[in-house]
Amino acid sequence: MASYGDDKENYLRRLRRIEGQVRGLQKMVDDEKYCIDILTQVSAVTRALQSFSLGLLDEHLAGCVVDAAARGGPEADAKVREASEAIARLVRS
Repeated sequence: MASYGDDKENYLRRLRRIEGQVRGLQKMVDDEKYCIDILTQVSAVTRALQSFSLGLLDEHLAGCVVDAAARGGPEADAKVREASEAIARLVRS
C-alpha cells in the first residue's frame, strides 16, 4: 500500500484544484489576458505543485523509507537512494 493511502482523498482534492488552476490558465490565454497576470497564475500553480510534491515526499519518507530502514538490508539502501534521487529531481525542477 502507498504511504499516502490514508490521505488519498486529500491528495486527489488538491490535484483537482491544481487541474482547475491549469484550466484557468488555458482560459486566460484563450481570452488573451495580460501576460503578467498569466505569469502570476503560473507561479501560483507552480507553488501548488511544489507543495503537493513536498507533502507526498514527506509521506514517502515517513512511511516507505522509515519502514524499509527498520527492516534494514538492501531494500533500505534502495529506498534511501530512491528518495535521494526524488529529492534531487524536485530541487532541479
